[in-house]
Amino acid sequence: MSRPHATLGLLLALLTLPAGAVGADAFPELQGEARARIQNLEQNLADWQLDQARTELAELKKLANEDHEAVHYFSGRIAFEEGRYADAVKDLAAAKLSEKPGSYLSLAKDTQQITAQYARAESEHFIIAYPKGKDEILVPWALEALEAQRAAMEKDLGWAPREKVRVEVVANARELAKVSTLTFESIRTTGTIAICKFNKLMVTSPKAVVRGYDWLDTLAHEYVHYVVGNASKNTVPIWMHEGLAKYLESRWRGPAGGAMTPSTLALLGSRVRSNKLIPFEKMHPSMALLPTAEDAATAFAEVFFAVDLVHRQGGAASLKTLLQKMAAGVNDKQAMEAAFKQPWPVFEKQWMAHLKSQPFPKDLIPPSSQDKKELAETMPGKAKEKKGREISFGDFAEVKETDARKWAHLGELMRERNRMTAAAEHYGRAHAMVGDRYEALSNKYALSLLELKRLPEAQAVLEGSLRVHPGSAQTNVHLGRLLLRQKDWPRAKLAFLDALAANPFDEEVHVSLYKVARATGDAALTSRTRAAAAVLLGIPAAEVEAVAKELGGEDLVTDPISSGDAGLPTR
Repeated sequence: MSRPHATLGLLLALLTLPAGAVGADAFPELQGEARARIQNLEQNLADWQLDQARTELAELKKLANEDHEAVHYFSGRIAFEEGRYADAVKDLAAAKLSEKPGSYLSLAKDTQQITAQYARAESEHFIIAYPKGKDEILVPWALEALEAQRAAMEKDLGWAPREKVRVEVVANARELAKVSTLTFESIRTTGTIAICKFNKLMVTSPKAVVRGYDWLDTLAHEYVHYVVGNASKNTVPIWMHEGLAKYLESRWRGPAGGAMTPSTLALLGSRVRSNKLIPFEKMHPSMALLPTAEDAATAFAEVFFAVDLVHRQGGAASLKTLLQKMAAGVNDKQAMEAAFKQPWPVFEKQWMAHLKSQPFPKDLIPPSSQDKKELAETMPGKAKEKKGREISFGDFAEVKETDARKWAHLGELMRERNRMTAAAEHYGRAHAMVGDRYEALSNKYALSLLELKRLPEAQAVLEGSLRVHPGSAQTNVHLGRLLLRQKDWPRAKLAFLDALAANPFDEEVHVSLYKVARATGDAALTSRTRAAAAVLLGIPAAEVEAVAKELGGEDLVTDPISSGDAGLPTR
């Protein structure tokens, strides 16, 4: 799948409870109905049923003194889930429980500190809190995607929250560790980007990742987890949770099932051919406990196609049935039998046939730059890369074919010496050997063709690369430049929107979209991109027009815009 490591991190988060979580046994002096209320409270919170937890807390307050530690503890737990962090700290401290790392009190204090100066924005159904500064450009796009995903999930799964859903953007992986139950090391190792937990969505800012990541799909993915957890009373097992979230994450922008990438499909194909699939029973109790990351990625692809099979046969109604049955207390196999309308062994047999029928690429495909999710804070050298005609043999390290890699290196040397005809020839020989497998090679080849004004050839190379590495920010920017020069406004808009969905902090993307919006009379897009470009370029909004006029000239290779901000994700 497009982000197996991020998903593995989510599994770890769901499995890890905060230290110091307590139940009725922590308050032995409370017996009878008060003890029952505490047990209900703990179960309600575990089931993601916050409304019921509030009701139980009100009843507990009638039975125990307002100053009782149990009342303070559960008041603090609920305040934390509601985003009232100051109240949560106050009540959890009054409960006089352990403040060990990862405890609810520790989480509340860290979250309060990190979010204290956050800006906030709201839409009809969401509240987003984010660090002041450049992250403000994320807000309109994030809220738009989330509102679209909410409408789609209400239609597909039959459930929508009554209250506004909170979304918190953290600046980097270290902050994500502080506001979750994960360690920084586990986040770095697993590539965790976002988490749905504590009645909210937590997402890392794309500026924390060297080349960005699929942040809009990630928000949509986490919202599916929010819906599935609440609609099922948190009874859906991890394998089904992830299958639903991955299969439905593309619904905000189109049909379900649009998130499977060729690289993941190729990995799954290799496992099918070698008969090394992960049986469903081995996915319990968690796919996070599988031996290797490749095993986990394979398992995620398998469950994607399990949901795909159910959806193909019964549509969205079958997915509603899954959640309804799980909420009613049946196990996952029984729920699947009800949704698929066949016994479990028949489902397993048809699922295996469905897997084997997929159009698997013949060879493994390296992940795209967005899929890698390289954290800027752990790769300072890459974070400081400059735009323009930089020379990097390292871009071809993943090219496994020796002869192709040699030709690519020769092309890079020729490009460094400004011998573009020779560079294009050498890149072209490498590309002819490996096709569209390597994103970096395709882009270097296309850039040399652009410089030679061989535009149709460059366009063909870029479009071929996007078929294998969909969503690549750098490829979409290069294609967008070409389309902008041709005044192909509709296709240029799509290319730059796809780039924005991966790397929203590239100022060229926003200025280009501003230019498209002005040309097509799109007032809303004009306003949004002008504001974002002004923030990223550090100029008054009135000056964005002048910058846009410089864009799309003869030079399609060297960047027409440069903010000089080495901290921005670069291509």
